Amino acid sequence: MAGYLTTHVLDTATGVPAAGMKIVLYRLEGEDRTKLAERVTNEDGRTDTPILPQDAFQTGEYELVFFAGDYLRAGSLDASEPLFLDQIPIRFGMSDTEAHYHVPLLLSPYGYSTYRGS
Repeated sequence: MAGYLTTHVLDTATGVPAAGMKIVLYRLEGEDRTKLAERVTNEDGRTDTPILPQDAFQTGEYELVFFAGDYLRAGSLDASEPLFLDQIPIRFGMSDTEAHYHVPLLLSPYGYSTYRGS
């Protein structure tokens, strides 16, 4: 089985999945950055399909960019511009050709965390 990449965004300030957030995936090669996919999270805070499916999977270095500012502005956030968090880039590597890589984002208006999920 070939590897693939998924993500999940949870809004820890409100305790709900972050629905409607744009996420863009890039492949990194040295200084080059190639856009591979753009998705929007569903009501469960996930993309409907893997952001990098098995048929497109390659090992290497990648970047997910989460458009948190757009999501936060669309909610009930009452904050001054510019927001503390806007676009959140997460760079990571994938080295196992048969692994499921899962990169979740736990988000609030003033902080975030991520980890390699399962």
